[in-house]
Amino acid sequence: MSRPQPPRPDRKPLIVLVERANRALQTDMVRRAHADGHSEVKVAHNSVFGTLHRGGARAADMAARAGITRQSMGEVIREMVALDLLEMKPDPEDRRAKLVDYTDHGLDVAGDGFRYLIELERRFAAEFGEQEYDIARDVLARLVDLLDKIAAEEGQASSSAGGNVG
Repeated sequence: MSRPQPPRPDRKPLIVLVERANRALQTDMVRRAHADGHSEVKVAHNSVFGTLHRGGARAADMAARAGITRQSMGEVIREMVALDLLEMKPDPEDRRAKLVDYTDHGLDVAGDGFRYLIELERRFAAEFGEQEYDIARDVLARLVDLLDKIAAEEGQASSSAGGNVG
């Protein structure tokens, strides 16, 4: 007796396309960092470069923005501190907490990365046309918003159902 086969999409699922694009972009950023002389940069560091703004941030906030655990973000931060890309300093609003910020070297590396991102965005717009590229960016942003909304609705439904158990 054969086992039933699960349903299969008739084309490559969007999640596969988005994941592949994400991996390609992440890898490309590291390739470019190495080409710019920043051989210490790793793919894992992108989670910091993408969430740390000038002036510093708490690791927990960065982890939430990156969608990773606080422990994972802490590991990446410690590694980047050891590489002189980041520094930790007391949070002026809460002396028990620490703020993560760029060192001068880290600012140079991040600056090179952001300049490359600007160049890459221009290249995408030139390849696909400004209007088509804007549509692609808009659709991706709307997908994120929709998925956040679905998660919130399901979270509300779960907590409502959980409250009725008894």
